[in-house]
Amino acid sequence: MKAFAALYRELDATTSSLAKQAALQRYLQNAAAADAAWAIYFLAGGKPRQLVPAKLLRRLAQEAAGLPEWLFEESYESVGDLAETMALLLPPPTGQHELGLALWVEQRLLPLRKTAPESLGDTLRGQWEQLALDERLVYFKLITGGFRVGVSRLQVTQALAAVAGIDAKRVAQRLMGYTHISSQPGAAHYARLIEPENTSEQNQQTSGQPYPFFLAHPFHRPLDQFDALLGAPADWIVEWKWDGIRAQLVKRAGQVWLWSRGEELVTERFPELAQMGEVLPDGTVLDGEIVVWRRDEASPCGTGNVQPFADLQKRIGRKTLGAKLLRDIPVVLLAYDLLEWQQRDLRALPQEQRRAQLDTLIGDLRHPALLSSPMLNGGSWQDLAVQREAARAMGVEGMMLKQRQSHYGVGRTRDVGLWWKWKIDPLSVDAVLIYAQRGHGRRASLYSDYTFAVWDGASGQPERKLVPFAKAYSGLTDAEMARVDAVIRKTTVESFGPVRSVKPTLVFELGFEGIARSSRHKSGIAVRFPRMLRWREDKTVEDADTLETLAALLPT
Repeated sequence: MKAFAALYRELDATTSSLAKQAALQRYLQNAAAADAAWAIYFLAGGKPRQLVPAKLLRRLAQEAAGLPEWLFEESYESVGDLAETMALLLPPPTGQHELGLALWVEQRLLPLRKTAPESLGDTLRGQWEQLALDERLVYFKLITGGFRVGVSRLQVTQALAAVAGIDAKRVAQRLMGYTHISSQPGAAHYARLIEPENTSEQNQQTSGQPYPFFLAHPFHRPLDQFDALLGAPADWIVEWKWDGIRAQLVKRAGQVWLWSRGEELVTERFPELAQMGEVLPDGTVLDGEIVVWRRDEASPCGTGNVQPFADLQKRIGRKTLGAKLLRDIPVVLLAYDLLEWQQRDLRALPQEQRRAQLDTLIGDLRHPALLSSPMLNGGSWQDLAVQREAARAMGVEGMMLKQRQSHYGVGRTRDVGLWWKWKIDPLSVDAVLIYAQRGHGRRASLYSDYTFAVWDGASGQPERKLVPFAKAYSGLTDAEMARVDAVIRKTTVESFGPVRSVKPTLVFELGFEGIARSSRHKSGIAVRFPRMLRWREDKTVEDADTLETLAALLPT
């Protein structure tokens, strides 16, 4: 448990991918196999069923800390995380232990679910009194189901691959189903994750390995330069840039695999796409975008509309996919490339030839979960720019430009052709900084992670309040960050754990890619990819935008 808590602390203290990777590999190289099995389970996203009611935990922690309920709740409100609040407020430990992660999980945590309610209090107190502060944080996060740290499943996969000396994609395939809610991994499971590849796995015709994704470069030039830089639009395949999940669907040897661009297997998350893949012939690999698609039954051809990414997130965040969820949030694969057909690698063919074969395949298959990403036509770049103005209303991010003669490359290469992403400008509002928290890594000494708010009423309205709606930490220079940090330290109103509440004095222009209604947020609105575009030193707090301004940006 001590080693896993130290790993958590190390991962949480840096934003460097290299540092995180080094920490993961060090842990796996030194951990017992049983401990490593559980560590991989949690780090890759596994969560056991709820072990203890949160209400009981809060009451026990409040009593142990000797705080009145209102002060505990105020602390929780400011910190924003129940596990961290409890770890910070409890008195120092009175004992110690030498148990590893596996024994803690299997002998201490999992049995809590079957412990009689009248005994839970004494059991929990006896456990956390043996744990140091950083161990308590991990302990409470595991109990509450809130364990998250800044590593992706891909980073965990890469660390396992490095330690085992095998292909990361092979490890990703082996991890499929590993984090199921009912799983109880052990040393044998970990051994299978890192064992050498066998002959069957290495056979490309029977393996589920995807191809490396070909990535686009951003294109932000003035429209009057397009002809000189790109030539005629006829030389390009132009499509919408969908706001979904980039994916490859692989069908080989009677099996279907669905891979995200992050090289994570997501087959189990989208059963309707897996079922669609089953009717494809063996030796087929499609590249496309997973989107929520609502069919317009009134349309004569049964076409549909792409829904906001927020709808897709409702499916991504669910542990179980019931019939109602699948019915209410249907997805399709909007395919735009055919990488393998009849077990033949097509990536060296011209883009327009691969696309023609793809459209023929989709037309012959006629499956409702597989659609062609529409190609756009325009006699000039000006014509396409006019069409692009409708992107936001359609819930798309802009346009993709693909050279007709380009091959399918690896990553952001330029040697076999080019893909460009011609994105629309971000939405933006002027918002007020109201909370701040220290950053990580080289910004660990600075208050660099901010919560922003807008007014709930127009200027001049009595008793109007600031309502938080977004958090952001990127967009400022180091010099600007240092200046903001100094203001935060001078204007702090309250401090709870790592969070400071500050007097509203600073206004920033926040940019974001998308916006949607959300019942989970106090403002009723959620924004996607918020970042600071600039510090509005020319604006006062009273001049900041309102909830009405935000609502006006919602798609109609």
